[in-house]
Amino acid sequence: MDEEEKITELYKDYWNYMIEKNIDGLRGLMSSDYCLYHMTGVKQSANDFLNGLKNGTFNYYSADHDDIVVSVHGDEATMTGKSRVVAAVYGGGKGSWRLQGDFTLKRENGNWKFTSSRASTY
Repeated sequence: MDEEEKITELYKDYWNYMIEKNIDGLRGLMSSDYCLYHMTGVKQSANDFLNGLKNGTFNYYSADHDDIVVSVHGDEATMTGKSRVVAAVYGGGKGSWRLQGDFTLKRENGNWKFTSSRASTY
């Protein structure tokens, strides 16, 4: 499996773990300084985001991936994933969104870790 394929699998794992609310699994994909930028512009640390997932602020039910583009530059990479997601967040009703995640990654001890993600729609 080449580096692009490894990162593509990480993206799929990321969504599976969010749907399963697998906090430990997600934490294992993230660098210690990971941060998430929501569509609203809110910036959250990994801990804040994972706590929101655990306490029900963020609820994800499915994710179907339309496109995943990876670019590797040595020990750093970028990835854009476009996925159709069913979710309920911030107390809102369950809805369907076409979410784009723009991720940065770095290789730590031979393993790829997400360092940031920025959510938008497509």
